[in-house]
Amino acid sequence: MVLALVVLSLFVTSAFGGTAQSPERRLAYLASDLRIPFWDILRRGIESRAHALGYEVAVYSADNDPKRELEATVRAIRDRVDGIVLSPTDSSAAVTVLNLASEARIPVVVADIGTDGGDYVSYISSDNYEGSYRLGELLAHALKERHWDKGSVGIIAIPQKRANGKARTDGFMQALGEAGVKGGDMRQQADFSYRETYDYARQLIAAGPDLRALWLQGSDRYQAALDAIADAGRKDQMLLVCFDAEPEFFDLIRKGDLVGAGIQQPFLMGEKAVDAMDTYLNGGQPPEHMLLPVLVVTGKNIDAEMPTIRRNLLGIVQE
Repeated sequence: MVLALVVLSLFVTSAFGGTAQSPERRLAYLASDLRIPFWDILRRGIESRAHALGYEVAVYSADNDPKRELEATVRAIRDRVDGIVLSPTDSSAAVTVLNLASEARIPVVVADIGTDGGDYVSYISSDNYEGSYRLGELLAHALKERHWDKGSVGIIAIPQKRANGKARTDGFMQALGEAGVKGGDMRQQADFSYRETYDYARQLIAAGPDLRALWLQGSDRYQAALDAIADAGRKDQMLLVCFDAEPEFFDLIRKGDLVGAGIQQPFLMGEKAVDAMDTYLNGGQPPEHMLLPVLVVTGKNIDAEMPTIRRNLLGIVQE
């Protein structure tokens, strides 16, 4: 029903001419959820590079709601943007967005998360598998140092319907398996709230008396995981590792409250997405898939990695 309404809306827009096109080139960024810092920093990378290249950018946040994502797609198509950068709510929802854009002959660059199908110009992603594999190696080493490697590891995962979520799980579990460390239960985030993350962490701790670590596949609810560990009386008996990072992580890593973090580079990802779109719009052929490295940061290398972290993660660009 929703798809039918979208198609009808597009038909009406086409029939009556839509909005007059501006002579300046325009892009739309369809973001999964700008309330999550990762997507907001990616947005800043898109806008920074787009403005440098002479594009206007319209930004839409789906707030993790596929219906809102479709509504934003319709608005972008009605406004006849020259290109769309898409960070979808999940990989299956991405297919619908790509099909609608293809019907309207608007090119799309996918920035992270991935898609189950459809046509796109380029896919810019973090190397989720390799980054998570290295994070799993780091955690296994830390567990063995403490003689905790007979315990298990619980996972609070991003949705496994997302291609990036599945890659993170696969890489991490591969590393644990090679090290002889058991994987525990998994919970998948849905609303990404503090309460959801806290409750999932408490459930995993209660279900696994031998639990020695939690892996949070995101970053913005790290405090919920830390609070759950402390409230369960396990602060000195469990480790926490995260994917992505918040500014507070650097002190937490230095103090040992976090074993480490797999840090993506969202500002750089936004820049690369615009570069790929610009190449295509100017008659070139960008790479079909560009993998950006994930920085695995620990107390031993954090100071050396800080210049890259400040620019490509936090978006702090020297003028």
